[in-house]
Amino acid sequence: MNFVILIGRLTKDPELRYTPSGKAVATMRLAVDRGTVNQHGERETDFINIVCWEKQAEAVTNYLQKGLLVAVQGRLQVRQYTTDDGQRRERAEVVAQRVQFLERAQQQEGNQSPPMGEETEAPDDDVPF
Repeated sequence: MNFVILIGRLTKDPELRYTPSGKAVATMRLAVDRGTVNQHGERETDFINIVCWEKQAEAVTNYLQKGLLVAVQGRLQVRQYTTDDGQRRERAEVVAQRVQFLERAQQQEGNQSPPMGEETEAPDDDVPF
C-alpha cells in the first residue's frame, strides 16, 4: 500500500508547466513539521516535493501561494534520472491525488480565492509519466 497524507506550508508559489503532449503539471514544495525537537531544542522540518497533474495542477497554481497551509493526499514516487553530465540521481516526490486548501490566499485585485476547505482531485485515469 502506498498512501501519504501531509499537512504543511508551501515554501514558494506552485510552478506550472505543460508536457509536450499538452498536459498541465505543477510542482510545489511543502514544509512539514516533524512534531519533535532535535537535541538543540529546535523544531525539525521536512521539505517534500509535490506533483499535481492536469486540472488539479491549474487549480493549485491559480489559488495557492507561498506560505499557505495545505493538506495533500497522494502516493510516494521515487524517480530515477540521469543528469546532463551522466550522473544517476533519484528524486522522491508525492504525486497528489487530492489537495485541500486549509487557508485562503490574500485577496488580490481581480483574483478570487476558493472557499476554505476547497479540494482538488486528480483525474481517475492513470497519471502519465
